[in-house]
Amino acid sequence: MELILKYFPDLTENQIRQFTLLQALYEDWNLKINVVSRKDVDELYLRHVLHSLGIAKVIAFPKGAQVMDVGTGGGFPGIPLAILFPEAQFTLVDSIGKKIKVVDEVVVGLGLKNVKTHNRRVEEIRGSYDYIISRAVAQMDTFVHWTKGKLKKQSAFPMQNGIFYLKGGDLSEELAGYPQALLYDLKDHFEEEFFDTKKVVYLKP
Repeated sequence: MELILKYFPDLTENQIRQFTLLQALYEDWNLKINVVSRKDVDELYLRHVLHSLGIAKVIAFPKGAQVMDVGTGGGFPGIPLAILFPEAQFTLVDSIGKKIKVVDEVVVGLGLKNVKTHNRRVEEIRGSYDYIISRAVAQMDTFVHWTKGKLKKQSAFPMQNGIFYLKGGDLSEELAGYPQALLYDLKDHFEEEFFDTKKVVYLKP
């Protein structure tokens, strides 16, 4: 928890309570349904929570923004961002039922009112969103194909509608077909070695 406060010192008491609860909730549910590796549970705040919050160093999701987390797995990056931006609306999507079950229980445990979940493929989701977030669930061209038509055509907020994608390593080949992609190095925001090669890719349509 100290790691989160190190980079996000202005949290409310309720946000601190919610972030603190994450460890116990994931440890408990991971014993029943394995959604996070043992090593990652031990380093939950570094590898999952703070990594998810890397997107918050690029965009502060505004009040009323509709955000879809595609392939959320155990709830990342959606749940940490939903805690940080309680006035934005988050829809967490995953095709694997047991993962969404854990997400649902964590949402209830935290008392999050701004999160909806769907146990289905993103192609089956109706409606469109201001922003799409995800964490390395597929190559960029595959991900863009999956989410085609899911971004609203008109931007209602200062930062244009688009995809915020957490990726690592050398992305030059993967992003060769996306000259409009903007890359943000997380090592510029977080000093831990884990973030040395981690990036946020911002892809406008």
